[in-house]
Amino acid sequence: MNPTIRILGIDPGLRNTGWGVIDVTGTNLKFVASGTVHSTQALALAERLVELHDGLTRVIEDYVPDEAAVEQTFVNKDAGATLKLGQARGIALLVPGLKRLPIGEYLPNLIKKTVVGAGHGDKKQIRMMVKVLMPKATFNSDDAADALAIAVCHAHHRGAAAAAARVAARIGQ
Repeated sequence: MNPTIRILGIDPGLRNTGWGVIDVTGTNLKFVASGTVHSTQALALAERLVELHDGLTRVIEDYVPDEAAVEQTFVNKDAGATLKLGQARGIALLVPGLKRLPIGEYLPNLIKKTVVGAGHGDKKQIRMMVKVLMPKATFNSDDAADALAIAVCHAHHRGAAAAAARVAARIGQ
């Protein structure tokens, strides 16, 4: 008998952080909820990060996930934008970390390859495939759809991620 694992996927962003919650039983995926945490652009950076923290904390309190998954940051041409995205990603890692949830981190290309079948799928393809995999899924933004894709990626790769974490811990990395 396979236990049900609840996974929270997080697509970090300073303006909009998408989140998606799925239940996984064996290979069966079930949509639970999704949404977007918004920060107020007029606020100072620290206050915006607090908004993201508080929003993700509410999601974890409301849906009580067993594990979390976060998209790894990519570097773009704008160093300032990359730094701000990294700070939002820090919040996306901190909040489930404070709840002592195991956290998987996945590169954007692996997420797309897992969900779409190719490492360079676009937002429209991700939305479509999330609906194919979980027909009852609803999402209010591309960020929420991406977060569901991150959760699906974690569902498929969580065993390998856990094994790698155990090996790294054993050798002291």
